[in-house]
Amino acid sequence: MAGTETRAQIVDAADRLFYEHGYEHTSFAAIAEAVQISRGNFYYHFKSKDQILDAVIAARLERTRGMLDCWTAGESNPAGRIRRFVEIVVTNRADIQDHGCPVGTLTSELAKLDHPALGEAKGLFVLFRSWLGEQFGALGQYDRADELAMHVLAFSQGVATLAQAFRDEDFIRREVERMLAWLTTVTPVDSATEGDDCSGTQATP
Repeated sequence: MAGTETRAQIVDAADRLFYEHGYEHTSFAAIAEAVQISRGNFYYHFKSKDQILDAVIAARLERTRGMLDCWTAGESNPAGRIRRFVEIVVTNRADIQDHGCPVGTLTSELAKLDHPALGEAKGLFVLFRSWLGEQFGALGQYDRADELAMHVLAFSQGVATLAQAFRDEDFIRREVERMLAWLTTVTPVDSATEGDDCSGTQATP
């Protein structure tokens, strides 16, 4: 297995394990077992779990930027782009009900640990906030762009938290419909969206 491929597989496995079990409760051994490589090969790529965490956060940021760029290119109407963001909690509803929001759960855990990587992990929220603000700005909501972006982020986090607590898929769908209805009061939403393959998993804000 090529070195770059091995490293990527370690990061992918750690990403999933951090999400499903938490950073603190995921061991080197668990990651190595998931990738099925020797300890020596593992330590060749990463000397500490913190190094893996940094790589996981960087990978999430890259993946999220790609998803947002895809939405921007695939949706001519900024309102349609916001709609895609809102609907991602339905797209990822199974994982959310089991494990919560990958961004929210990681930042919450790192905050409790007072971990130095908290700032980098929070960068995912900053990325979503900035992108949503740009969309609202493009819709003419210049003065309220950041306020509206934070409102949509708060919605996604609230739905993810309660969906995990109650494991209620109908709740997720109802709240998404309510948010989309609210969006039409802010600006008309073009209900027609262009098909693409931008959704992916673990991109939920």
